[in-house]
Amino acid sequence: MLNFTRPLPIDGSPAVRFVQRGVRVLIVGSLICAVVALVFATHVWSGFAYGLSITMMCWFFIDGGRTLAALWVHRHERASGTAGRWPGWRWMFVVLMVGTIIGYSAGNLLGNWITGRNSPGFFNSTPRQALALLVGALLPGIAVTHYFYSRGRLATTEALAQKAQREAAENQLKLLESQLEPHMLFNTLANLRVLIGIDPPRAQLMLDRLIAFLRATLNGSRGSWHSLSAEFERVNDYLELMRIRMGDRLQPSLELPADLADQRVPPLLLQPLVENAIKHGLEPHVSGGRLIVSASREGEQLVLCVRDTGAGLSAAGSDGTRFGLMQVRERLATLYGDDATLELKPADDAQGGTLAVIRMPASPP
Repeated sequence: MLNFTRPLPIDGSPAVRFVQRGVRVLIVGSLICAVVALVFATHVWSGFAYGLSITMMCWFFIDGGRTLAALWVHRHERASGTAGRWPGWRWMFVVLMVGTIIGYSAGNLLGNWITGRNSPGFFNSTPRQALALLVGALLPGIAVTHYFYSRGRLATTEALAQKAQREAAENQLKLLESQLEPHMLFNTLANLRVLIGIDPPRAQLMLDRLIAFLRATLNGSRGSWHSLSAEFERVNDYLELMRIRMGDRLQPSLELPADLADQRVPPLLLQPLVENAIKHGLEPHVSGGRLIVSASREGEQLVLCVRDTGAGLSAAGSDGTRFGLMQVRERLATLYGDDATLELKPADDAQGGTLAVIRMPASPP
C-alpha cells in the first residue's frame, strides 16, 4: 500500500526534489479532486480533469517561481541547495499572484483540451468572475504555501540541531583523545626516567623509540578514523617501547586477519587497554607474561580483544585501570551509543590474567 506521509528519498539534486514535490502534489491533488468531483460536480470526469489540471499547473508555476525567486535572492551565496531555500514572503506573494493567474489559465486550457469543452478562463471572463477565480485559487495557494514553509523551517531547525549534535560529539572525541595522549606520554616518560638511572643505553634506545612513536602517532591522529592495520601498527610501536624496559618479561602477539586490515576504527582505541594490561597485569607479575591483541568479526560486529596472562583483576586495586577504560567507554558511547560495549573480565583458562573485549558495529557511524 502507498504511504503518503512517508517522505520520498531525496538526493542532493534540486531537479529531483522538484519532481518529488510534483509527485506528492499529483497524489494528494488526485484524491482531493476525486472527492470534490464526486460530491459537487454533475460530470465527474470533467470535474476531476479540470480540478487536477488547474492544481498541477498552479503548483508548477508557483513552485517553479519560488525556485527562480530563491535563486535570484540568494544569487550571491555559494552554499549548495539555494534553489530549495525560501525567498521571503514579499517575493512569495508576487509568485503566488502571478503563478495562480498563469497556472489557473494554463490548467483551464488543459482541462478544455482533455474534456473538449470551452470553459471560460481567467482572461476571457468578466472582472467579477476573474476576481472570484483569483481569490478562490489564491487562498488555498497561500494556505498550502504556509504549510510547506512551516514544514521547511521545522526541517531546517532539525537539520541544524543534528549538525550541532554531530559537532559536539566530534569535539568531545577530540577532547578525549587530547586527554588520552598526554596520559600515555607521562607514563612513558616516568618509565624513561627510571631507566636513565639504572641503564642509560637502554634509556637512549627507548628515547629513540619514543620519538618515532610520537611522530607516527601525530601523523595518524590527524583524522577521526583510520584502518585497523594502522591501529595495530601503533600498538606495536608502543609495545616495542615497553619491551625495551621489560625485556623478555613482555611477550606480545598481534593477531589481525588480512580481511580486517582495512576496517575503519577510531584512533587510540586499543592503546589504553594495552597500557592497562602491562601496567596492572604484567608488570606486577614477577615473570611477566604474554600479551595478545586480536581482532575478529562476528556477524555485523567487530570484536577487539586484549588479553594478558598477568596478575589478574584482583591485583589492579580500586584505582587501577580506571582512566583508560573510562576514555574508551566514553568514546564508544559518543560514536555508537548502546551499540558498542567494553567488557573487562578474568580470563577463563588455566593461564589466568585479564581479558578486555570491545564489541562495536563493523560499519562506522
